[in-house]
Amino acid sequence: MTIKYIDQIDLKSKRIFVRVDFNVPYDADMNITDDTRITATLPTIKCCLENSGKVILVSHLGRPKGKEVPSMSLEPAAKCLAKHLAKEVKFFADPIGSDALKEKLDALQEGDVCLLENIRFYPEEEKNDDGFGEKLAQYADVYINDAFATAHRGHSSNDAITKFVPVCAAGFLLKDEIEYFKKAMTDPKRPLGAVIGGAKVSSKLDALKNMLTKVDFLIIGGGMAFTFLKSQGFNVGTSLLEADLLDTAKEILNSAKEKNIEILLPVDVTCAQKFENDSPSTIVKATEIPEDQMGLDIGPETIKLFSEKVKSANTIIWNGPMGAFEMSNFAKGTNAIADILAQSNCLSIVGGGDSVTAVNQAGVADKISYISTGGGAFLELIEGKILPGFAALDK
Repeated sequence: MTIKYIDQIDLKSKRIFVRVDFNVPYDADMNITDDTRITATLPTIKCCLENSGKVILVSHLGRPKGKEVPSMSLEPAAKCLAKHLAKEVKFFADPIGSDALKEKLDALQEGDVCLLENIRFYPEEEKNDDGFGEKLAQYADVYINDAFATAHRGHSSNDAITKFVPVCAAGFLLKDEIEYFKKAMTDPKRPLGAVIGGAKVSSKLDALKNMLTKVDFLIIGGGMAFTFLKSQGFNVGTSLLEADLLDTAKEILNSAKEKNIEILLPVDVTCAQKFENDSPSTIVKATEIPEDQMGLDIGPETIKLFSEKVKSANTIIWNGPMGAFEMSNFAKGTNAIADILAQSNCLSIVGGGDSVTAVNQAGVADKISYISTGGGAFLELIEGKILPGFAALDK
């Protein structure tokens, strides 16, 4: 793909329509509880302002299903952004295509910033409707996509609109996602390893298969590891298991062996009888899990094994926790991976909501080379898919 970036195009005094991702969490009083996704777009917005642009921002929030939902209004996001920019951010809730909105946007001066209301209040958005994309495009001289977390969705505000705006480019956040992914998967410093966790093999199946064409070794943890262990004939007790994927897991292990790619599975696990934080736990060999026990975290020997392997890599991709890390008594394995990545000298790229939460909880986010802002989009990238939001910029 050939995608232009924001620093490669003329922004001077243009109406710059920027697709951002302000899908941030609110509390019951509509106060923003985590503004990370808003601050992540500041470099792009500031670049537009430095070029005297008239900045028109659009985002979604939640899943209103094409209807106006007051609790999903983006007005709090406009106020939050205003604080970070130390300048007014106008909030326009007027309907897309209305004379009222056109009048307000026509009145924007160079250096002004405005945010439109939740784009998913319109059913045409998720249908990727060309007519709606054309309506959006009437407000733009230049289109910038800086919303990686929605790049795996083909919607009007990141796909259809690009058919009607002459100049389209990726913002700095999207640029970082693309460039770091290239460093990891296209031209990595080897050895390249991947740490894949999470509950189910089914949710990561395509990623695992694609990884076998890229990596030098693959670490598998989390609930999905038990399907792999069971496929080798070991008892996994009452651990999470996808019995219909046992043959698939065996095929992946055989494929890795043929390609001379090492797959590391847990050698010991922390078990309990119930999926509860206070359920008494024991550490057992991963091949000898008692019938009435379930594996809820990797054990100390596995932590040691996985850590040593991570240390040997020059590039690591991590997606998915090593256990039920939402419960503090079963978070040791996930926290250990976060710590070892922070201590290593490798290029470390972390993606997926749970993995990002883990590095934040461990207080090591600043020591990770790159943290992806998109869960689903990141996963589809490592599956080898071309994201609609990227393809739309490839002109």
